[in-house]
Amino acid sequence: MSAEVTWKLEGVEELKTAIERFDSNVQTEIYRQLAAWASNIEATARQLVPVRTGYLQSTIYARISDWAAEVGAKAAYSAFVEFGTRHMQAHPYLYPAVQEHLPELEQKLLEAIDNAQAEAGLK
Repeated sequence: MSAEVTWKLEGVEELKTAIERFDSNVQTEIYRQLAAWASNIEATARQLVPVRTGYLQSTIYARISDWAAEVGAKAAYSAFVEFGTRHMQAHPYLYPAVQEHLPELEQKLLEAIDNAQAEAGLK
C-alpha cells in the first residue's frame, strides 16, 4: 500500500521576489546609513580639531569603501595633532568624534534593516 502526500506551497515565487528585493534593499540601506554615520563623525571632528590656519580642518573627510567607513584628515601633520609628539601634546579630534557617534551605529544598522524589510514587503 502506497500513500503519496503532496503539498503545494502558494506564494513561493512572491516570497522569492521579496527576498531578492530585501537583499538589494538592505545593501542600499546599510550603505546609506553608514554614509550618514560617517558624515556625522566628520562634522564632529571638524568641530573638535584645533584651528590655527584652518588647513587641517579643511582636510578632514569621511568616505565609504567596501562596506567600511573611513574618517581621517589628509594634512601631512594630522597624526601629530591627533597623537602628539615628544615635543607637542596630543589634541585628539578623530578618536573622540568616533567615540561620540559609536553608540549610534547599531541603531542605524537596525534602522537600515527595518527600512529594507518594509520596502521589500516583508514587514
